[in-house]
Amino acid sequence: MKSYSQINGRPSGWGLLSGKNFTRLALGSLLVAGGVSGCSPLRLLTPGQRLLSRVKVEGTEKADAERLQTLVQQKPNSTFPLPKVAIYQLGRSFYNAERIQRKLQEDRTHYDQLIKAAGTDSAEVGKLLTKRERHTRRHQLALDKGNAVMRLGEPPVIYDSSLTATSVDQLGIYLKSKGFFRSSVSATDTVPTRMFSPLRIFTLRSPFHADSQRVTVTYRIHEGPAFHYSQLDYDIADTAISRRVLLSQPQSLLRVGDQYDEEQIGAERSRLENLLKNQGFYDFRQQYITLEADTSFAPTTVRLRTMVAKPTRGEQHRLYTVRQVNVVTDAGLVRFGQQRDTIIRDSVYYLAYKHKFNTKALDLKLAVRPGDAYSLSNTQLTQRQLSGLDMFRFSTVTYRRVRGPEAPADSARGLLDATVNASPAKKFQETSEFGATSVAERIGPFGNVRLKVRNVFGGAEILEFGLRAGFEGQYSLTGPIEDVTDRQSVLTTQLGANVNLVLPQFLVPWRANRFLSQYNPRTRFNATYTYVYRPEYTRTNAEGTFDYIWQRSAFHQFVLTPVDVSIIRTADVNEQFATILQNLLIQQGSPLYRSFDNLFIPSFNATSLYNSNDFNQTRDGYYLRLFGELGGLTRSLYQKQPLINNQDNPKANRLKTYDFAKFTADYRRYYKLGPNSYFVYRLAAGAATALTSTRIVTRDEGGATVGDETAYLIPYDKYLFAGGSSSVRAWKPRRLGPGSSTQYKLDPKDPTKFLEVNGQRVRDYNLEQPGELLLEGNVEYRFPLYSFIRGALFTDFGNVWAIRQDPRPGAQFRFNEFYQQFAVGSGIGFRFDFTFLILRLDVATKVYDPTAPGSKWAIRKFSLAEDQTAFNLGIGYPF
Repeated sequence: MKSYSQINGRPSGWGLLSGKNFTRLALGSLLVAGGVSGCSPLRLLTPGQRLLSRVKVEGTEKADAERLQTLVQQKPNSTFPLPKVAIYQLGRSFYNAERIQRKLQEDRTHYDQLIKAAGTDSAEVGKLLTKRERHTRRHQLALDKGNAVMRLGEPPVIYDSSLTATSVDQLGIYLKSKGFFRSSVSATDTVPTRMFSPLRIFTLRSPFHADSQRVTVTYRIHEGPAFHYSQLDYDIADTAISRRVLLSQPQSLLRVGDQYDEEQIGAERSRLENLLKNQGFYDFRQQYITLEADTSFAPTTVRLRTMVAKPTRGEQHRLYTVRQVNVVTDAGLVRFGQQRDTIIRDSVYYLAYKHKFNTKALDLKLAVRPGDAYSLSNTQLTQRQLSGLDMFRFSTVTYRRVRGPEAPADSARGLLDATVNASPAKKFQETSEFGATSVAERIGPFGNVRLKVRNVFGGAEILEFGLRAGFEGQYSLTGPIEDVTDRQSVLTTQLGANVNLVLPQFLVPWRANRFLSQYNPRTRFNATYTYVYRPEYTRTNAEGTFDYIWQRSAFHQFVLTPVDVSIIRTADVNEQFATILQNLLIQQGSPLYRSFDNLFIPSFNATSLYNSNDFNQTRDGYYLRLFGELGGLTRSLYQKQPLINNQDNPKANRLKTYDFAKFTADYRRYYKLGPNSYFVYRLAAGAATALTSTRIVTRDEGGATVGDETAYLIPYDKYLFAGGSSSVRAWKPRRLGPGSSTQYKLDPKDPTKFLEVNGQRVRDYNLEQPGELLLEGNVEYRFPLYSFIRGALFTDFGNVWAIRQDPRPGAQFRFNEFYQQFAVGSGIGFRFDFTFLILRLDVATKVYDPTAPGSKWAIRKFSLAEDQTAFNLGIGYPF
């Protein structure tokens, strides 16, 4: 057992303490013990009250022990990650309810006088009422739940024997619902509770003692035998219902031999209800279905009978057919004295005051069709597909029974008229974002502006334009330097634009099939241009893609990109910077120079994304993203080897094409531990490699050959990188690895040598480290702190490696070494959840650095310096 006064462990060097040191230690320990006892939550108890110290559930063998724990009505105060009752007690130490009550009354009186003085000025009165409400609400919250510090913690849990009795009943009901019909539950509350307090040994007392103000509650479970289904019968008088139910038996959730489970029985009732609603029985409800269990035939067995009652009126449940479908595309608009115009397509009536949407595009999204039997799933699919168009603020499907002389004479059949009401969204939607970053001692403003145009050509298309501009501080890699440790800070420029057109169906040379519409197919054209200017270089990237997008389910999406073309050009490279790139290659084998190639990258790729979570990640869910890409397969048709590389003027190089293959996988698991606490882990892997070798001949300005190499090369942007706010957070973005390779700074006064300070080489933490193989993972515990503030404790690990021979020592992946080269970082995080926006601050420090010379355990040299600890700001959760 634990108590809040417990301190684990003993001082190091115990046997080596002198008498004087021992005396000092004993006195210090006594002071600590006194302080801890002074902060004991027992001081908050009134006479007759006892603190709930521990809850145990014993005796479970087959039943779900975790589920049983959740049914216990009263639980002790939480101690992880912080002892919340201690935080509550800290806030209680300066809490004065009388002063808060007095302040509340003063504020009410003050604002009442101001409101009276405002007279008939309704605007001023409204403002004063709002202020009064805000002030009084804050004071009332403090009176009800304590001050801000108290609300961060938890008040002590006072033991309540009535809640223990209720828990016994709940546990018994749960066990019987799971087939333990002969189970029993009992509870004992132990007083006094045996506690362990190691500090008591300094007062020459036993560390074990009995505390009469604490209670340990033990729930003892006797499960008894579990009952299983021996026979499943059906009693259905309606032959139409009976035929459909019996045909669906292979999909039943109940099987002979399974353990009795009322949750599964409830799920089976829901399955049968949906089955019948999807086959035309519009009026059918779950209340018609009852399941009767009989345990009298054989020991520990259950005969389960499924019974479907007749409708309230008549002998049979009515089967409905959709007679007519009306689609109102401007629902919510009213034009007095004017009727909506009607267009008929495929027997569907489209109504609008002014038709703005192509009925052909809408027709592909309608799963509710005239002449079909009523189907709940088709109704939901229609609503989901219309919502997926992003054309309407809302869309609903309602039904009206056809009555009177138009109704069928057969009482077992009925007709429905369906009406689809869709309210159009704004045609133009503009979003903008402006802000600033502080990097390298400079403030850099940035701005993004996006314009969305809906239904641009009348066929429910979406056209988007985006412009972005930003200035960011960076330390210059070139230029005059007086001190080798000092770099000039400059502002870099980044400009970009993109245009995006999304069609609500597949653009294919044959007629689109309505069958595909259930997968919400879309075709997307995208063009992007990026311009980057730095004192060292100017670089542009133009990219165009053609995508097919569809959804297998609400959680599973596919993207197929048959055309992805990029053209990367380095418009200008500073001569001094080109020399640095060459020296990095020569001295350390860094492939950074390849990022300034002039490249033509044709490829095709595919993505599968499954995500059962939501934006705020509040569910128990999964995430799996698989990505595969092949590029440059056609290069032999238009590019002959060897490729010529101009050493002195890289911008004059012709476009190069490399063939390559790339695959990445990203798996995430979200466990919901409580209302606002979660355990999350992530595993990611990737590989990128050239398919064939490339020969490159390097020549100087005079045309003389200065280099001739044959290597397996891929475009620099296709490499894999580790480090950053969504990767191993203790390292800067793209700066981790590769393997155990260590990177050093070059001497700016003589770039052919390494920079040394006091005879030691200076490590370079700012050089990107591309790799061909990626393995990484993250483990994170998320918990509430206060109001909209969430906390996190995390550990990240991972690295990148080269697959083929690499000039960087220790960079190549080897099966007998790679597990020793995982970088490890840990830290804490704070997330500010504004519902529509989540701001994140993660502070991570290096624990194990495989690239460090000498000792790899970086945590021994802990500091807040940027080469040891990283501060990551971001929007949204890291994963």
